Amino acid sequence: MQKIKIILVDDEVLFRKGIYFLLQREENIEIIFEASNGDELIDYLKKNDAHPDIILMDLKMPLLNGVEATKIIRNDYPEIKIIALTSYNTDSFISNMIKIGASSYLLKNATPTEMISTINQVFEKGFFYNETIFEIINRQNISNFKPKSQFTEISLTTREREVLELICQQMSAVEIAEKLFISTRTVEGHRNNLLLKTEAKNIAGLVVFAIQNNIVLIE
Repeated sequence: MQKIKIILVDDEVLFRKGIYFLLQREENIEIIFEASNGDELIDYLKKNDAHPDIILMDLKMPLLNGVEATKIIRNDYPEIKIIALTSYNTDSFISNMIKIGASSYLLKNATPTEMISTINQVFEKGFFYNETIFEIINRQNISNFKPKSQFTEISLTTREREVLELICQQMSAVEIAEKLFISTRTVEGHRNNLLLKTEAKNIAGLVVFAIQNNIVLIE
């Protein structure tokens, strides 16, 4: 069984330890490090080759907060996925975290089942947006990729559009392959081409791009 490697970043020790004890009971999850602020997190990433698959990131922390830490990780370690973990439930906070590259947004009053499900979805599919996040993406111009005026310069094949639509439906590469009767490797090739053409940094950014350029309509 492949373990999902997790780093927990939160300055509230009691809350962080609670998450630790919750997640360590999951057979497919391994906590490899805990940090109380963004500085500790970045220092760990610089000094260790064992990087996580996912970081559960609090936003409000001393020294280096979660927002600034996410920006650094997106630029320096784009393969690491960030799940924003916070008490703030406003459109501005959510849209800002999605804009800077968070793969999902989880409130601290979420249930243990919701947290574990979100971690598994992000690991498997690269992102996880619930209905609230999709509504915010539809309402606000939060994309920091190619603007709509430049979309006419991007040429997507019919197959790339099909793959993109299924990605936005939060299907995994395996599910897309089964749906389109193609190999998983072919799906991954189309996905990489989409990232290059749209200049999105990750799958979450690709989804934002698709929605805000009206390539895919999310009801």
